[in-house]
Amino acid sequence: MAENIATGLRDGAGYAVDIAHDGEDAVHLASTVPYNLLILDLLIPKISGEDVVRKLRAARTTVPILILTAVSERGKTIDLLDLGADDYMTKPFDLGELIARARALIRRGLGASEPVIRCGDLQIHTGEQTVQHGTQTIDLSPTEYKILEYFMFRPRVIVSKREILEHLYDFTWEHHSNVIEAHISNLRKKLRASIDSDILHTLRGRGYRLVNE
Repeated sequence: MAENIATGLRDGAGYAVDIAHDGEDAVHLASTVPYNLLILDLLIPKISGEDVVRKLRAARTTVPILILTAVSERGKTIDLLDLGADDYMTKPFDLGELIARARALIRRGLGASEPVIRCGDLQIHTGEQTVQHGTQTIDLSPTEYKILEYFMFRPRVIVSKREILEHLYDFTWEHHSNVIEAHISNLRKKLRASIDSDILHTLRGRGYRLVNE
């Protein structure tokens, strides 16, 4: 089931997904990697899903948590929501609904409850994954879109290459960071062509920053 969910999130929504096959791995990864969402089954080996939630929240880890539960466990799930989980779905579930809930929790976790995110006159529609400047649509590749969306949630914040790599790819990806430079260069050219100014800045040795127009 984990592999099917990961494939759906990667292919259906373009997310980078890591899989933890037991509760110990889940706690370790969620404590060391800045994930945007944790999808957690209650019935996992070594440490139960309930204890994973308890440990992460006791450590003040704020990653949104979506619980997957059997119908018979719903009473326990309500207790988990009180412990700090953010949402739950009962099995069997529709993958499309899971992706929609994942998007909503990620937006909420990043401080954006609405599906349209704006930076000056630039706006992205996270549901449709489209980008507009005023009334003009900017055509981006899927990777360029994901990079821009990441910046749009963090206007004026310096974002390092490492952060972008971790956002785009799971931990088995072994390419070098120069691929990020290529994507940033293409994204900057497309934004400049539509906006007629540079809003994506490079800070040598530090990373990149999206600024308001």
